[in-house]
Amino acid sequence: MTIEFIWQLPTGGDGRYGEAAILRRGERAADAASPYSDGVSDPRGKRFNYYDYLHQVARAADLSGFDGVRISHDLQGEESWIVAGYIARGTRRIKLVTEFDAAWGSAVYAAKNAASFQRFTGGRLAWQIAPSGAADERRRHADFVEDADVLPRIDEFLTVARGVLTTAPFNFKGKFFEVGEGGFRGTLANNPVPKIYLSGTSEASFALSACQADVHVLDAAPPEVLREQAARLAALAAAEGRQLAIGLRISVLARETEDEARHDAAIYRSQAAADSERTAHVAGPAALIGSFEQVTNRLAEYAAAGVSSFLLSAVPHLEEAYRLGENVLPALRERLAAGQRQAA
Repeated sequence: MTIEFIWQLPTGGDGRYGEAAILRRGERAADAASPYSDGVSDPRGKRFNYYDYLHQVARAADLSGFDGVRISHDLQGEESWIVAGYIARGTRRIKLVTEFDAAWGSAVYAAKNAASFQRFTGGRLAWQIAPSGAADERRRHADFVEDADVLPRIDEFLTVARGVLTTAPFNFKGKFFEVGEGGFRGTLANNPVPKIYLSGTSEASFALSACQADVHVLDAAPPEVLREQAARLAALAAAEGRQLAIGLRISVLARETEDEARHDAAIYRSQAAADSERTAHVAGPAALIGSFEQVTNRLAEYAAAGVSSFLLSAVPHLEEAYRLGENVLPALRERLAAGQRQAA
């Protein structure tokens, strides 16, 4: 089983602890105060913006051994497709897991974008389809589909996108999409279909992943819970004649010792609680806290429970990418490889 480690890009802002004066680290408005104390100037001025910072985080993930970066769909953050295009040229090997809402455009147009993206990145694009929000939130973004139709629409979206990428002529008629004699030819033909990441815990979302996903991403939970969910998903995929990898999205806070990790976790929590509206999306409490060894052990337990795709994050994302890449990933990879050698 191939294990991959994906690092989160902070498209909605980042911070140093929860009290960071500037959420969008590396960028400030013209009328905003300097992040430094009185008498200390910022030599960068306004020449360094948030896209430069995202580029730094992506490069850190690339250099420290992560297999990819996840670019989240954030209604108030930077657009994931734009960010993916920006960082693609500054990275050499990492996968670009780009999350977006399938309701926001044509499946054929998304597929065409993907074909061009695969051409200039060497096939590094992956898609994560964002779960649509509540009905009132969807309406604010011109989406009036009924709740019961959200997942069926994603199903059709992926069917059409995969179809026009792999078949010409391609014909399809469903409830939400219709294509007649479609499909790409010439340079856009026969480019890799993006690897598909889906999520959700409902039976309907499990059934959708069994038919359409390459990876089903679960939220943090005890290993025994994930083991049960992974087994359920594997059985559903097998019934469709498919195999499905299991992903885990989890925040991590790892330090030299457990005491140091818990000390920093307490700081995050206290600062976020003091200003929850401003910091909640930047520095939420970590789901996995401990020493480098403890975090390595816990992630190995998740791998034993069936997880093969780890979507990790920590605040601040730049420094923590190096910290985990240097102190956790090498030991974890060696442990997993040794286990696979023993199993063989």
